[in-house]
Amino acid sequence: MGLKFIWIDGRQYMWRDVLRLRREQVRAYAHARQPALFELKDDRRPAAERTAAGRFLEPSLFTQSGRRA
Repeated sequence: MGLKFIWIDGRQYMWRDVLRLRREQVRAYAHARQPALFELKDDRRPAAERTAAGRFLEPSLFTQSGRRA
């Protein structure tokens, strides 16, 4: 026959109760949702303008107006 009781921190617990609580924890973890920290928005800029490197390699007409030659 298997283990009926388990001792944790000097207290006696029924093994089946420990297993039941663990199953509940696993089930709750599977259904847990974490809310987003901020709203996600679509970046509708052209692909080259989405990164700093892309803006440097392919400057647009409007970014040229402030530069000196």
